[in-house]
Order: sequence, then C-alpha cells, then structure tokens
Amino acid sequence: MIIDTHCHVYKSEMENAEEIIKQALNNDIHLILNGTDFKSNMEVLELADKYENVHAALGYFYTLADDITDDDIALLDRQLENNNVVAVGEIGLDYYYTKDNKDRQIELFERMLDLAKKHGLPVIVHSRKAIQDTFDVLKRHEVVGSLHCYQGSAEMARRFLELGFYIGVGGPVTLTNNKKTRKMVKTIDINHMIVETDSPYLSPQEKRGEINTPLNIKYIIRKIAQYLDMNDDDVIEITSKNAKKLFNI
Repeated sequence: MIIDTHCHVYKSEMENAEEIIKQALNNDIHLILNGTDFKSNMEVLELADKYENVHAALGYFYTLADDITDDDIALLDRQLENNNVVAVGEIGLDYYYTKDNKDRQIELFERMLDLAKKHGLPVIVHSRKAIQDTFDVLKRHEVVGSLHCYQGSAEMARRFLELGFYIGVGGPVTLTNNKKTRKMVKTIDINHMIVETDSPYLSPQEKRGEINTPLNIKYIIRKIAQYLDMNDDDVIEITSKNAKKLFNI
C-alpha cells in the first residue's frame, strides 16, 4: 500500500475525480483527501464514505480568514465526528500574496488547532512564506501532524520534528534545481517522512505541464530512494508505516 497523504481529488478541483480514485485503488494507493472550505469538505466526506481507499481531512484554509463565522466553526466541529476523518487539514498560514490579514490567518489557524485537539486528530499544515509564524503557533498547541509539501530548511525541519511533526515530501523534490529540498531529504531521518502529490497541483518533473494525479507518487518515491540510496519498495514501506501511525489508518 502507498499512502498519498495530501491531495485534492474531488469534483470542485478535478472533473474526473472518481475515475482517478478508482485508478488509485487499482494501484493500491490510498488517498487522504484534504478539504479547504465548506464545499470541498462535503465532497471529501462523500467520497470517503463511497471508496475504501479514501480517507478524509477537513479544514478551513487561510483564504477564509476574513470571512469565517462561529457557525462555520460549529459546522466543522460536527463534521469532524465522522469516522472517516483522519485529520484536520488543509490548514495553515500563507503570506505569499499578502500579510495584511496575518493576525486573522493566525486566529483561524489556532481555532483549527483547537478543534484538532478536541477531536484527538492530527493536523495537515500548509505554510508558505510563513515558516517561523507556523512554528511559533504550533509550539503553543499540543498537536501533532504533518508539514504539507515542506519547502523549508533542514534545520527548521528538525525543529518541527521536535514538536512531533512529520515532513511531507511532494513533487518539488523531483525538480532538478531544488537543492534545499534535496538537502532536507538527505538530512532528515526517513522515519519522519511521508509522501504526497497535492494533486492536481505540483506535478513532478517528469509530468511538468500536466495535471497531477496520485499515480505520479511513484516519481516522488523514486527520487527519495535515489537521494537516500534505498530501493523504492523500502521507501514505500517506511513512509506508509509513518502515515498509518500518524493518521491511524
């Protein structure tokens, strides 16, 4: 079994989502589908109920920071009681486009972390141009989880490991000019890594210009194996074991 720990394979992101889910099932690939808003959270729950290889992660993304209401939080609180939910995600901080609502992003992030703690769930965290704030917020909360498609330094990764987090390795690891991620993979113990595609985004080097799918996770696994002088099967076994442990799959 391969576990793609972070992807968005549902209709609002991919018209042929169910066809792709079936292809993944035929290739023994399990998917943790990450919702980001009201609509996608519902889609994720419906697909997790329908397919044996689909697991649900629900959350509100930073893009909702200016508009979220207490009623919205209450809805998510109820949805997280579903037995198919394995994590709160995708959640986090993103200062790439603007820092103007930084405080509201952090407030929403912390509310998501509070829900994760309440329900005893790990979190799947997005962090873009906000790595120090992400670390500082997580340090204040008693949660564990993964850093989705981690793009920070090896040194910072070690600090997240100390908090009990796993490092999500995705398509960028295959890019020939991505020296930072290559160094991180060679530095961090594979027992703290999980793999992901972020489908339909972040296609690996071999599929640049194409819509990404979970079937492309093999390229990520192959690159990790190359960097660590391992074989693909061992990378699959260890990262799947890590994902099963973290997400209780």
